[in-house]
Amino acid sequence: MARIAGVDVPRDKRIVISLTYIFGIGKSLAEQIVKEADVADSTRVRDLTEEELGRLREVISNNYLVEGDLRREKSLNIKRLIEIGSYRGMRHRRGLPLRGQRTKNNSRTRKGPRKTMANKKK
Repeated sequence: MARIAGVDVPRDKRIVISLTYIFGIGKSLAEQIVKEADVADSTRVRDLTEEELGRLREVISNNYLVEGDLRREKSLNIKRLIEIGSYRGMRHRRGLPLRGQRTKNNSRTRKGPRKTMANKKK
């Protein structure tokens, strides 16, 4: 397995698909990185030379925020929202959806399993 940005990418897949195993790199960004590093996008990871791997590592480390740094920045952004007491921060704190979704019936992913109220009379 080749190691890029601290992640072991699969050897038997094409480089564009393998790069998506890195947190913060999707398919379109992977295609852009491969083009920037001047590597053929149909190349399998096992067929890459050390020079090509080095170029890929260099492009990713110099130009993009991935893995640990990206996770840290995301969590700091959420903490900042919570600290300043914004609406989105309050929703994060309460574990509710924050982008305007309805919560009466749906949003079970965010709210968790149902908690039934005992002895509810009309």
